[in-house]
Amino acid sequence: MGFKKFRLWVFIRVALLTANLLLLVILISRQQHEITSLITGLFALVQIGSLIHYVERTNRKLTQFLESIRHSDFSSSFSDRGLGRSFEGLNRAFNEVIREFRKNRAEKEEHYNYLLTVVQHVSIGIIAFRKDGKVDIINNAVKRLLRISNLKQIQDLATIKQELPGLLLNMKAGEKQLIKLVVEDELQQLSVYATEFRMRGEEFLLVSLQNISSELEEKEIESWQKLIRVLTHEIMNSITPISSLASTVQDILIEESDDNFSIRELDEDDVESIQQALSTISSRSQGLLTFVETYRNLTRIPRPNFRYFEVRELFDRAHVLLKPKMDKYGIVCNARLFPEELMITADPDLIDQVVINLLLNAIDAVKESQQPEIAVTASINASGRVSIDFADNGSGIKPDILDKVFMPFFTSKKEGSGIGLSLSRQIMHLHKGTISVKSRPGEGAVFTLVF
Repeated sequence: MGFKKFRLWVFIRVALLTANLLLLVILISRQQHEITSLITGLFALVQIGSLIHYVERTNRKLTQFLESIRHSDFSSSFSDRGLGRSFEGLNRAFNEVIREFRKNRAEKEEHYNYLLTVVQHVSIGIIAFRKDGKVDIINNAVKRLLRISNLKQIQDLATIKQELPGLLLNMKAGEKQLIKLVVEDELQQLSVYATEFRMRGEEFLLVSLQNISSELEEKEIESWQKLIRVLTHEIMNSITPISSLASTVQDILIEESDDNFSIRELDEDDVESIQQALSTISSRSQGLLTFVETYRNLTRIPRPNFRYFEVRELFDRAHVLLKPKMDKYGIVCNARLFPEELMITADPDLIDQVVINLLLNAIDAVKESQQPEIAVTASINASGRVSIDFADNGSGIKPDILDKVFMPFFTSKKEGSGIGLSLSRQIMHLHKGTISVKSRPGEGAVFTLVF
């Protein structure tokens, strides 16, 4: 067993080589036996090469190990029996590292298969593709939505809709779009959301597609029903007294007898009653005309004329306009901007209307409070968009009407047309922004604009 040890083998090889070299020196010094000297020299060279090859086996193992890692080939193993504890420890360490790499690769493959299974089974369509349009991942939901069996290039979607590849390729991270498609004679309205990520030094775009046709139809029907109820209520409020008064005037003026009609003789009371009835009819008719004109104005908002300006300008203009009313009720209004030079791209005239509407509502909400306060805060939110909050310390909005405040002509005020918030929402929609409200009874309300 001792001769099988690496060090002993090296010692023996060195000893034999030394003896061989000594013999070679003796033969050369005697200047005879030339052939024997040549054979002895060649044998010494073979011994030197064999010794170098034997000693460098560790380097070869290390090279083999690193090459296995480089090429992700973890099927190899290392073993050298009978070469001593140092070689056994080295081989054991190599094999342990190979096993760990093999285990990690198996875990990654399992994790990848798990995520791929999840992606394939979600109901929302998902497409991941590169900037050049090459598709890496497409799930079954997309195939069902678009009626396709496979997709290798985003440009292939042009067969469904000519503009669709360009729309998807030009989407930015965090951008949302509503896309209408006709797939096999079926209208689909897809909500598309995009996000970007970088992998292996290359940029990828991940888009999700969801068919929201049924939800939109439901909301559209609900909106029409709400609008029809409001219009019916307003029109009936005007038509009913007009019809009743017209019938009253007819009864006063016309006398019927055997299919003959004649005008009654009128006394002063009759004339006064007719005059009041006609005045009321005129007043209600004018109110109905005003209502219709207001509705027309609500649907005829001009297209925004965008420019880049400081948010502070909005607050300054609104403060100058509404300061007398705030002073009348002793209202304290604080405006804060983070940063102070915060800028937005919008139509200042249209956004002025929104800001004034929200401040007027806040004034109306706090005017009866003991310490009326309005706080306006403009900042950049977590999504990197400009956000403006209008908070008041009034009585708040009742939960049962919170979802109705943006409905046209709905108002909880004694005086008001009910179009301010609806108009504001339409203006924000034209700016690709949103307006929302949060409120708890007794804790005031917060209206938020996001650009």
